Amino acid sequence: MAFALNLYPVTYIARYNPETEKWDEEWLESDKVTYDELMAMSEADRKAVLDKRNQMGLPSVSYTSQYAYSCFEGMKGFPTKDGGVAIFRPEENGKRFNNSMKGLYCPAFPVDQYVKASVEFVKRNAALGYVPKYNPDWEKTDYADADSIYMRPFMNSEGAIGVGCSKQPYVVICATTVSAYFKKGLDGAVITNRIRATPHGTGYIKCASNYVISALAKKEAEQAGFVECVYLDAVHHKYFQEGSSCNIFFVLKDKTIVTPELGDTILPGITRKSVIALAKEKGYKVEERPVSVKEVQKKAVECFVTGTAAGISPMSSITDLNGKKTVFGEGFGPVAKELQHELKGRQYGSLEDPNHWNTVVIPGNK
Repeated sequence: MAFALNLYPVTYIARYNPETEKWDEEWLESDKVTYDELMAMSEADRKAVLDKRNQMGLPSVSYTSQYAYSCFEGMKGFPTKDGGVAIFRPEENGKRFNNSMKGLYCPAFPVDQYVKASVEFVKRNAALGYVPKYNPDWEKTDYADADSIYMRPFMNSEGAIGVGCSKQPYVVICATTVSAYFKKGLDGAVITNRIRATPHGTGYIKCASNYVISALAKKEAEQAGFVECVYLDAVHHKYFQEGSSCNIFFVLKDKTIVTPELGDTILPGITRKSVIALAKEKGYKVEERPVSVKEVQKKAVECFVTGTAAGISPMSSITDLNGKKTVFGEGFGPVAKELQHELKGRQYGSLEDPNHWNTVVIPGNK
């Protein structure tokens, strides 16, 4: 599993108050066990601590638990080379989270409150040692095995039953551990005949319900020996959309980088947006437009996917619905490798951050 339910001790919870039209905030500290103390415990004692942290006291019967009526974010905090800690582009996650809540017709969480809460969340957990230390050896592999803080803000509805929209939602920020996103031993991507999102649906929202289809399609891909599945559009069934939980890019023979254009069926990824900006800075031509299977089979020389958990991950091949396999090669192609080096270098502070994407939580001292 890429994710483990090993929650940090401090959790942020806010709830919308319709009388004041503001969000009432609360900090839950399940325990004061530091990271070093946790690691020194026996397996049984550690499990008892983690089980306690996993209990947040949210309604068990709600629009969220009954109908997957929820939205969430994934973002990361990084230990930086100068000894500090920073969160990567939290304001962008805040904007998307706000837009997702509006799309669900519930009160939307303010972006500035989202960023402020995220910064304070990392500070409080860092005080208990739950922030990885920077390791210079990470630079040798462009941070392929580097540690980070995986933050999961999410919306949960009030207690309810019967299909409806939330009027007093909760917003929670927790954090957990994350390892390599894709399973080892599997290879390449396969096009699935499942449809992730349809026009006028919720594909543009980071909505919990969207990920049911993703889980099924990815499970089927893994059972067939592939590491990832890729969706086609719901109307023509010939244009790429995205992966199970990541955006997709192709590099053509002339070095043009193409990626499906955003719309109401594709999630506007923060990593996607950052990669497009970095590619343009490096002088690459980037096109956001419909990308067909046939075009990729004829012209593409690299394929990679992007996401908070996936980072930039190369796909060695894509197999279509008829079993035709388009091979791009093992590991990173030259374009993806250059972009990975730049993205990770900026996130971990080994390269300059000219766009000021990192929000500093703990200043460095080197």
